[in-house]
Amino acid sequence: MKKCQQTVNLLENLKLKGIAHNLESEIAQAEEKKVSYLSFLDNILNSEINYRTERRLRRNLVGAHFPVEKQFEDFGFSRLKGITKSDISHLMDFIWLDNHENILFFGPPGLGKTHLSIAIGMKAVQSGYTVCFERVTNLIKLLKLAEVQRSAGFRINRILRSDLIIIDEIGYTPIERKEANLFFNLVSELYEKASVIITSNKKFDDWAEMMGDEVMTVAMLDRLLHHSKVFNLSGKSYRIQGKED
Repeated sequence: MKKCQQTVNLLENLKLKGIAHNLESEIAQAEEKKVSYLSFLDNILNSEINYRTERRLRRNLVGAHFPVEKQFEDFGFSRLKGITKSDISHLMDFIWLDNHENILFFGPPGLGKTHLSIAIGMKAVQSGYTVCFERVTNLIKLLKLAEVQRSAGFRINRILRSDLIIIDEIGYTPIERKEANLFFNLVSELYEKASVIITSNKKFDDWAEMMGDEVMTVAMLDRLLHHSKVFNLSGKSYRIQGKED
């Protein structure tokens, strides 16, 4: 046991924590099944790979900043028009993500746009992609503080390095012109380098008024809509439906 502990210490010094954690059980299993040295080596290396994969998954889920966990199994597709289970199934191959395409969800409040975006984001993390979720109000706050506040700058840098950025609730609050410029610069920076999911209760025609600059808004929408999948959702709010049931 003492010699095994010495080996565990060496493994931890080498940052092979997965092997260190599973060493005793792997040795016991190898002795019981009389596996070859090569099979034993394969087993402990696989335990390290699995350990690192699980840690990376947990780290990426935390780093995504999802406000809550959402799954497709909990979503009521039957009450909506504009998206189907088949549409979601096609999105789950993540070819659109590999190609840096965007997804835009439009529709009134209460249809589950945020639910869908989080569920897609969580599946993307589980598939090995890096994801960042931000409500547009907080995103703009981060953009304004990025040059003077270290934590805000760190978050923006993480967003710029991510495979998928989810920007939620565009249109619920007014956006000042200076803020719109910051948002436009971010969209331009992400264009054809990452995928963006947008949720909004505003139609395209209303964005210019919301942003306060028609020319800039047209340029922004051009980048968002190029290589994109647009879902215009309609139906009964799940909040209202819940009160009626």
